[in-house]
Amino acid sequence: MNGPIPERAIPVLDLRNRLTQLSSNLHWSWSDELDDVFRAIDLGLWRQVNHNPVAFLKDVSPEKLQYFENDAHVLARVAHAERTLSQYLEDDNHWTSWNAPGLSSAPVAYFSPEFCIHESIPIYSGGLGVLAGDHLKSCSDLGVPIYGVSLLYREGYFTQQIDSEGRQTEVYHALDVNRVAIRRVEREGKPVTVTIPVNSETLIAHIWLADVGRAKLILLDVQEATGAGASTLAMRLYGGDKLTRIGQEVVLGVGGYRALRAIGIRPGVLHLNEGHSAFAILEAIAERMEETGKHFEQASQEIAEKVVFTTHTPVEAGHDRFPPDTVLHYLHGLRQRLGIGDRELLGLGRTDPFNNSEEFCMTVLALKLSGRANAVSSLHGQISRRMWRVLWPDRRTNEIPIGHITNGVHVNTWLANEMDQIYRDYLGTDWLTHQCDPRRWRLVDNIDDVELWQMKVALKRRLFEFLERRMARRHERLNRPGTPRRLNPEALTIGFARRFALYKRSTLLFADVDRLKRLVRNAQHPVQIIFAGKAHPQDMPAKGVIGHLVELSRDPDLKDHLVILEDYDMNVSRHLLEGCDLWLNAPRRPLEACGTSGQKAIFNATLNCSILDGWWAEAWDTRNGFAFGEGLTHVNPDVQDRRDGEDLMRVLETQVVPLFYSRDPQNIPVRWLGMVKDALKTLGWRYNADRMVIDYVSRMYLPASMTQTEEFRS
Repeated sequence: MNGPIPERAIPVLDLRNRLTQLSSNLHWSWSDELDDVFRAIDLGLWRQVNHNPVAFLKDVSPEKLQYFENDAHVLARVAHAERTLSQYLEDDNHWTSWNAPGLSSAPVAYFSPEFCIHESIPIYSGGLGVLAGDHLKSCSDLGVPIYGVSLLYREGYFTQQIDSEGRQTEVYHALDVNRVAIRRVEREGKPVTVTIPVNSETLIAHIWLADVGRAKLILLDVQEATGAGASTLAMRLYGGDKLTRIGQEVVLGVGGYRALRAIGIRPGVLHLNEGHSAFAILEAIAERMEETGKHFEQASQEIAEKVVFTTHTPVEAGHDRFPPDTVLHYLHGLRQRLGIGDRELLGLGRTDPFNNSEEFCMTVLALKLSGRANAVSSLHGQISRRMWRVLWPDRRTNEIPIGHITNGVHVNTWLANEMDQIYRDYLGTDWLTHQCDPRRWRLVDNIDDVELWQMKVALKRRLFEFLERRMARRHERLNRPGTPRRLNPEALTIGFARRFALYKRSTLLFADVDRLKRLVRNAQHPVQIIFAGKAHPQDMPAKGVIGHLVELSRDPDLKDHLVILEDYDMNVSRHLLEGCDLWLNAPRRPLEACGTSGQKAIFNATLNCSILDGWWAEAWDTRNGFAFGEGLTHVNPDVQDRRDGEDLMRVLETQVVPLFYSRDPQNIPVRWLGMVKDALKTLGWRYNADRMVIDYVSRMYLPASMTQTEEFRS
């Protein structure tokens, strides 16, 4: 070959397109592969868009992206993220392939009114949505074929503002679907839609899809529909009156099932996350009747075999009930397809089918038409069997067919990167794939105390920096002079963050204010408490609790020890779980079905102090955290609250504070860290979502999927 060798054309790296492709799958919400990239490009913008890569790429200047197209560190991180995601999606050597291969032909449809995947998609309000999101992510990690089904609320749940008087204000923001990681489902360039009979009219709902790792999340959108109150149905999670609620539940259940069928999915398992989606069972029965010519009784028995129902609350208000006339009006067309009369339809949702004055209960409907039902902790299972014994009057309480699978949390979603690195160093780089193995967790004894404590102190300082930014933003909004108070990084820091519902007793600490003041103001052993949470817009007593806490925070003796943080969301939760020393949980026993926030705390080396309710009632062994209340329930709630409040203060004064401030010559709380390690050893392998999903697969999904006929699977 003669002449000079021609120069090879080097393609210009299109960083924007590469990041756009990576951002389209919500796997980034728990892998943290992209976090360093966006922080490096524009940290201020990354915080401004609340860690939403899709919005970031819409707003970042072309000049900034151009600058980083030749940055070796950024390009290496992007390449690593691309390789990691590709390997994750293509790997078929996962848990399900070895333990439940039959599910590949019988995918799970997981219905839930809310999903907490990431704060950028605000279709969640609390624990129910957090559980649903964690369930979906662990199914993805384990390779369980699953389709989440929910609604695309165009205003989602509210942004919380607390004014200078402590009053909560709900601010709703329209969701820009072009700035979140979802896409409209289309076929041949046209949107795929489903028709849903709601009231006396028919809605046309568009289908949106989110890729959640290997899992899929289907979101029904009736924003563009007309009639049947469509404009309000699609707007807000848990918004509106009972008519809005039943309309949403028809869309979720009936529309959700039809959406699955519209995109070619015939689910082998229907898993209902609480009773809000129970109308899906009726739609599945109607389809079975139309396909096979069978009558309602036979078709309902066959469908029940593939239905899994999870109940979540022993709180009466958590079970939706609707007037009979409303149910008949909204389900008129579906009742006709089922070939049953009004009384028979209403009887499906009544504890007494012959009581014409009884309202229609969605939980009753789900329990009657589900082949398998479970509570979400051992204690909750006992409560649920007593609560719903009326449906099986000929059985003893322990024979009621409601079992339990205790909830767990998706570890990678809630884990600080720094803790992950410690686990990699001491438990092995593959520790996450062995998180259900108690033998692996025994290795935490090898973690160096100094290293663990230095990491925890760093996480606490990061939390305080976050709090200062948040409080400064509130000061600016309220036109307050001066700067927000600074927290003491050396002080024992207690976190209390959850929905402000009265039964969660956020003010239990303040039963004896003088006693609390003595505790927190101790010069040698100071204590500070951070509160965060939202009250339901219609829950005025809960809003009053927020106002009371704000008033207490102004007390000269408490103001440097008490912080009320507004606008609690997934991002706030992560910071608190990582940085607090102690996680406080004080529900009125036995009203906490499970309570997973304390489980997230474990993995971040944050100890729990809780009433013996929910998961803590089965988890506490006296060495892995703190408990108060002695597991007793008084018939008078005021007496119970007083006793629990006194016992909580006793535990803080005599156990928590002395243990935290017991230091070795290097100022390391060795005994406290010993309890942290005991918590990790005894709780880490049990209270993760992988264990939870494995339990669902082995005890629920596989038996349900194997009951189907080949005709139905075809």
